[in-house]
Amino acid sequence: MIYLELAGGFVLLMGGAEFVLRGAVGLARRLGVSPLIIGLTVVAYCTTMPELLVSLEAAVRGAPGISIGNIVGSNICNLLLILGAAACVCPMVVNPREVRFEGAIAVAVAALFITLGLAGSLSRLAGVLLLACLIAFTVVSVRRARRSPPEADAEEDAADRPVWWVLGTLAVGLGCLVLGSHLLVEGAIGLARLLGVSEAVIGVTVVAVGTSLPELATAVVSAYRGHSEVAVGNVLGANIFNLLAIGGLVATVHPLDVPEHLLHLAIWTMLGATIVLISWLAFRGRLGRLAGVLSLAVYTLYIVLEYGPLTNV
Repeated sequence: MIYLELAGGFVLLMGGAEFVLRGAVGLARRLGVSPLIIGLTVVAYCTTMPELLVSLEAAVRGAPGISIGNIVGSNICNLLLILGAAACVCPMVVNPREVRFEGAIAVAVAALFITLGLAGSLSRLAGVLLLACLIAFTVVSVRRARRSPPEADAEEDAADRPVWWVLGTLAVGLGCLVLGSHLLVEGAIGLARLLGVSEAVIGVTVVAVGTSLPELATAVVSAYRGHSEVAVGNVLGANIFNLLAIGGLVATVHPLDVPEHLLHLAIWTMLGATIVLISWLAFRGRLGRLAGVLSLAVYTLYIVLEYGPLTNV
């Protein structure tokens, strides 16, 4: 059963990513906006649903460490593991001008979240502030999108499809991503327990990485099909959504204490990775295979430094 869950989850993730990509590009063509904006909003918000559900459940059950750790850990995973893996599959090329604004927002949001977290907790007031920032970001992104129509893409004929087909493709893809992520996480947890791995290791690795699987699948497929802007937009949007929407909503529903150990390494790794990778894309417009390998190496080092001691718990 465990292996069926793993195989089924993988198939659903890859198939769902393909549907999401087609639906997202088709929606961008229909609305006359850049695929980067669709990746930043529709795709990113929907593929972060696993993080939202896990964080809310953890907060309600009195486990703030899992909730905050999932948010921060998912952002680190998005930047280092997901962009790194996508770049290894196919070098990513984007328009630097399109990345600069959203990239600056991603850095500012990370800095804001860290500033609030350094107080030791996220209060309801902090949650409301984060949600207000999310609304402002979404409004500004939509307005900017209307002034920046996409370039013509002869490869895509999704704009010729009916609206119901585009929206249906996007909905089916997102549903497959969520279900596939759930199955793969369940299978991974079952396998970890079967192998005798501790619950602590399961929580800090499988949960953080598992809830980011929709973004991973979407980014890899997007890069392979030559739509780097969707992959980058998905990661940027997911990171902004994680901090503003998930952090804001969870803190508003249930104020969160920030575990002290997250303040030592995790939040600074998140901020550093955000600044370095966004700056690289914003000024060079390309993330090659070598940069992808380096990103994966840094993520591996981070896991070893942060969670290595827990393997003996």
